[in-house]
Amino acid sequence: MSLFGLGKKKSEKECCCGADCTPEEMKRAEMEKDGQGVKILGGGCDKCNQLESATIQALSELGMDTAIDHVRDFEKIAAYGVMTTPALVVDGKVVSYGKVLKKDEVIDILKKERQK
Repeated sequence: MSLFGLGKKKSEKECCCGADCTPEEMKRAEMEKDGQGVKILGGGCDKCNQLESATIQALSELGMDTAIDHVRDFEKIAAYGVMTTPALVVDGKVVSYGKVLKKDEVIDILKKERQK
């Protein structure tokens, strides 16, 4: 008997999002999140769409020809460790989550992240 379950091994099917994802699904989600570019994470609600619009405007103003991927699959969103949407991902790094950024805020983030 172990105290607080410390002696128990994690199940192979235990996922970061708490679902019973298979190892193949988890590996695929990890590979997809490492991609370059700009992504909006969210189910497609008004807030997610507002963030996408602000991001499109920011990219246009900066003259960056970058495609935006809107990730709506919650399994893929969870692979980023995001539990509150909308979220903004730049080059595989979550730079904002849980709020709708204004265009100027997105511009500042893009400048900072792309200068690294």
